[in-house]
Amino acid sequence: MHESSTMREEFEAVPQPLTPLAPPDQEDDVAALLEFQAGYTSLRAELAKVIVGQQEVIDQLLMAIFARSHAILVGVPGLAKTLLISTLAQTLHLSFKRIQFTPDLMPSDITGTEVMNQDPATGHRIFRFNRGPIFANIVLADEINRTPPKTQAAMLEAMQERKVTVMGQDYPLPSPFFVLATQNPLEQEGTYPLPEAQLDRFMFLIHVDYPTSAEEKLIMRRGTSPQIEKAAAVMTAEQILRFQQLVQRILVADHVIDYAERLVRATRTRLPEAAEVSKKWLSWGAGPRASLALVMAGKARAAMAGRGHISCEDVRSVAVAVLRHRIALNFAARGEGLTTDSVIAELLKLIKPATAEGK
Repeated sequence: MHESSTMREEFEAVPQPLTPLAPPDQEDDVAALLEFQAGYTSLRAELAKVIVGQQEVIDQLLMAIFARSHAILVGVPGLAKTLLISTLAQTLHLSFKRIQFTPDLMPSDITGTEVMNQDPATGHRIFRFNRGPIFANIVLADEINRTPPKTQAAMLEAMQERKVTVMGQDYPLPSPFFVLATQNPLEQEGTYPLPEAQLDRFMFLIHVDYPTSAEEKLIMRRGTSPQIEKAAAVMTAEQILRFQQLVQRILVADHVIDYAERLVRATRTRLPEAAEVSKKWLSWGAGPRASLALVMAGKARAAMAGRGHISCEDVRSVAVAVLRHRIALNFAARGEGLTTDSVIAELLKLIKPATAEGK
């Protein structure tokens, strides 16, 4: 039997998921939590060499990473969103790629494309898949709302399924894998709103605000200094995967699950459990991914604090960043000048945490 003159070459091997150093049931979680805290402290110390302030933003980014998810940073240009993510990549022993989103960016510019090569010896034509920048552990999607929805949608499968499909063939992405995106406010000229389906893939939508007066003075001193510090890599891929498994094993009591569920269902305007503020100001509420994100982000927050269990306060603290991009204001709310943050704040006042005893 003769070989076909046209064949598809095997995809160049991508890094496979790393095996944890010890099975979860053999790991001492108390020691693991201490190691986790030490790694978290080292990361923050290295980031502080470059990034001034923004501690809450940094913590939310780290929660997303340790919860095996993605995050999007929103803020006006010049607030160091890109610098923060690239510096975070420097502190981790991981591959890093930056994709600058522009109006003419094509989906294949992100995922990669197949190119036909001809073997000079045999004359056989061979399809070779050239990997796009999505094949990295950390992908910075810079100014993601500067590109049309067709190209934004190319990120969907990669973020959810952690693989890319080209010409009917699946190509797995390396592990760990995170998409950390930046976005300009939609009022800025030349931006495209992200589809709700893509926004829902991000665990957090993080608002980056202006620095304080003291922080801005420090930024000016550092930025004009002849000596600029650089962050060092302090955490390996194996450690990150191990910490992700540790976060999954953080204990969640029934009353915490109940609180997260009541909070999310209170946003769903058509349900009997919907809060009056939701019925008045929202077009639709958050889906099940919000419930999962509240618990997983709360677990990551608890682990970062050295606790082996999640509390209702962990859920409350991450609620705004988890929910703000998963609910939609109606016309009346926009007319009143309300924001999703203000509606969530009202919900947090109305939906009281239960106690372990159910009181």
